Amino acid sequence: MASNAGYDQGSKGDGYTEKLVAVARNAKVVKGGKIFSFSAVTVVGDGKGRIGIGRGKAREVPVAIQKSLENARKNMRHVVLKGDTLHHEVVGKHGATRVFMKPASEGTGIIAGGAMRAVFEVLGIKNVLAKIGGSTNPVNVVRATLKALSSITPPEFMAAKRGKSIDELLDKKSSETGSQAA
Repeated sequence: MASNAGYDQGSKGDGYTEKLVAVARNAKVVKGGKIFSFSAVTVVGDGKGRIGIGRGKAREVPVAIQKSLENARKNMRHVVLKGDTLHHEVVGKHGATRVFMKPASEGTGIIAGGAMRAVFEVLGIKNVLAKIGGSTNPVNVVRATLKALSSITPPEFMAAKRGKSIDELLDKKSSETGSQAA
């Protein structure tokens, strides 16, 4: 499987950034020779928390890419971010792929592999530490990453759910880590 992770398609003027994650070639052997078909995986995002992933299949690469971009634009969803990083550590699974993501301090950059890097770039995440475990199939990596990012809960939501203020929630966390360190 040929991977073109990070190949930048640019934007169409609608404010979305498009990235090609992977292109795969498939061969069907017939009496007269081989018939090739291609599948493409792309991610589309606005850099402010909206992202869509898409897959497309066709006999030619440009058509497959175009189909996957259209599919990605149809399947947009919102991810809750904390500035240009994540709110908390998160793990995602899809198939045999496990992904781990951790918020990073300002200036760290994107420390992640191929398919995850493309997702973070179009999403607008600039500081993150990430690791892929298990299968590194680009389709599964992108899906596991999106599952993990969708499971992020902001502190405001958790405070409201528990009936506490954000300060109480954050003070409790800092006192727990302080007592463990002593």
